[in-house]
Amino acid sequence: MPNYAGLNRLLSSSTSIEEQAVTYLVGEWLADYDRITPDNEIVETTTQGFSYLFDTSTGRLLAAWGFSRGRHAGARDKSRMAGHPLSAGALYHRGHAIPHTLGGPTDINLVPQLGSVNIGPFRSLERQAVATPGALYFTYWRYGDRTSQTPIGVDQGLIVRGQMPQILRHGN
Repeated sequence: MPNYAGLNRLLSSSTSIEEQAVTYLVGEWLADYDRITPDNEIVETTTQGFSYLFDTSTGRLLAAWGFSRGRHAGARDKSRMAGHPLSAGALYHRGHAIPHTLGGPTDINLVPQLGSVNIGPFRSLERQAVATPGALYFTYWRYGDRTSQTPIGVDQGLIVRGQMPQILRHGN
């Protein structure tokens, strides 16, 4: 699992969060994912101000991150979401890696997520991210093996300059 302990040291320096924390996080996520799926093909892409790590060899999302711009007031694209597969079972939602309220899109941003997590403990940090423009919000999706499209867990984080990082680990 990723080691987030080094973030405290980085955040106490005078360099920017973008230069240090994102580089650190991406390195931790890639090292962790490589242990489970060593023959991967990772690409990074950015859309609507958020960045995503995607494994093209397995067709799954690893991580998503970006800086809060406050509340996004745009309408949810319900027809686009309805077209996204929901094959993990009745207990799962089409969860947003970056919440819609922050401006997270559909498609690459949707992950099978337990409904009890999506509308439960996940919401608290999402709301804090919306209320804290400039904060770095992220999710890292953990998988148990190379073949599953359903994550076994997710690390959800919020980093605000001058505060201890908030990182929650949820089962899925």
